[in-house]
Amino acid sequence: MPTPKKPASRFMTVEQVAEELSVGLPQIRALLKSGELRGLQIGARGLWRVGMQDFEDYIAEAYRRTAERVEAGILEDPAAEPIEKG
Repeated sequence: MPTPKKPASRFMTVEQVAEELSVGLPQIRALLKSGELRGLQIGARGLWRVGMQDFEDYIAEAYRRTAERVEAGILEDPAAEPIEKG
């Protein structure tokens, strides 16, 4: 009889989110505290968890904002060459 597969977790830890986005833990905590990234705190120690859908929503919104900045010619990357329109 095959072993049943464990269902995929509905939540990610702060460490998993940071690893997935290739950023540091302080940046993820700042996003959570500002509300830009939706999450919840659980337990007496207030451990943060981010729902998979909330993570996907954050990524989709980040893509949307980036596309708007590119369209407007506004880039926040200091190493990027300026884009001339016209």
